[in-house]
Amino acid sequence: MVDKSNTQTTRPRIALCHDWLVARRGGELVLEAIAQEAQRHADLDVAYTMFDNAASIGPTIDTLQRRSSFLNSLPESLRRWAMPLYPLAVRNLSRKLRAQHKERPYDLVISTHSSAIKAIRAPQGVPHICYCHAPARYIWNQPEDYAAGLQGLGLTAIHPFYKSWDRKTASRVDRYLANSTHTQTQIRRSYSQPSDVCFPPVRTSFFTRNEQALRRDHWLAVGALVPYKRFDLAIEAANKANHPLHIIGDGPERPRLQALAGPTVSFVEAKTDVQLREAYRAAKLLIFPQLEDFGIVAVEAQACGTPVVAFAKGGAQDTVIDNKTGALFQEQTASSLLEAIARCPKHAELACEEHAAKFSEAKFQQQISAVIREFIRRA
Repeated sequence: MVDKSNTQTTRPRIALCHDWLVARRGGELVLEAIAQEAQRHADLDVAYTMFDNAASIGPTIDTLQRRSSFLNSLPESLRRWAMPLYPLAVRNLSRKLRAQHKERPYDLVISTHSSAIKAIRAPQGVPHICYCHAPARYIWNQPEDYAAGLQGLGLTAIHPFYKSWDRKTASRVDRYLANSTHTQTQIRRSYSQPSDVCFPPVRTSFFTRNEQALRRDHWLAVGALVPYKRFDLAIEAANKANHPLHIIGDGPERPRLQALAGPTVSFVEAKTDVQLREAYRAAKLLIFPQLEDFGIVAVEAQACGTPVVAFAKGGAQDTVIDNKTGALFQEQTASSLLEAIARCPKHAELACEEHAAKFSEAKFQQQISAVIREFIRRA
């Protein structure tokens, strides 16, 4: 790309957009990986987001300016209640994006979406790639998991409006990348848009087997303690079987889950990735009871040689091979889960490790790089 006012070659510029930068979880790890790859091809200087609490995301994202929406002034406890205002927040970010574009043009917009940010309007003539973790699950796919209490009533009330807005704004994206075949189907059903599957990057060079590690008898569950993760199902199964279960995670469901937990259930900490890796290596198996759009945790466990017992829907259909790297159960009931645990393959360490390699960072980098190069050439 050449600036015609002189002969100096300039680098393209990319804008990154993410629903919220408030914690370092699976979606943020993907954002960081996209940012690292984008930086090889273009300048990055700003990340646009509805909410920002200055959380550390990763070395690349942490160097960027963060432009948040007007909703960022709300207390954190009220942000979920502000969902009817998300369309206005995205419109606010679109204006900020256009203002930055006037100062120094963007060549590409990349959004990573699970709630509203895919609706950001790129400046005229600027292509928009969306890496979609899921159409908003509390509206499209799993509203029953968020139906309790006053917040559930509020979500039910705004369903028609939000669905209509979400569907209408889907055409603002030029290329969708889906994080699984399940999400690819959801994008087609919800947005009537095609997409290409691009599995998230899993750190399979870090999460590895240790043949000297002692494999113990307890089960493991890992993730944010939120309703759709269905940790209550893992607890019910452990209570019925009187079997040790270790839970790693935190979130708003923790008090309720602790109340459900029997004497064999323990809530343990893994404050570092090294501690998490050791937890994977020590467990007999990982329980993955939720309908997850992809589920990086399931692949991390397998990379450590740990088989996974997973609900047979969503991303698990891509990430777990029934009777080879784990076991799939068909119904979200304790009896169905326990049946799958009973037939979970033993001595599956090598099969798990080999399967997890299909979701490596290198494969993700190759695919993302190819898409970015394609759209930058167009610009």
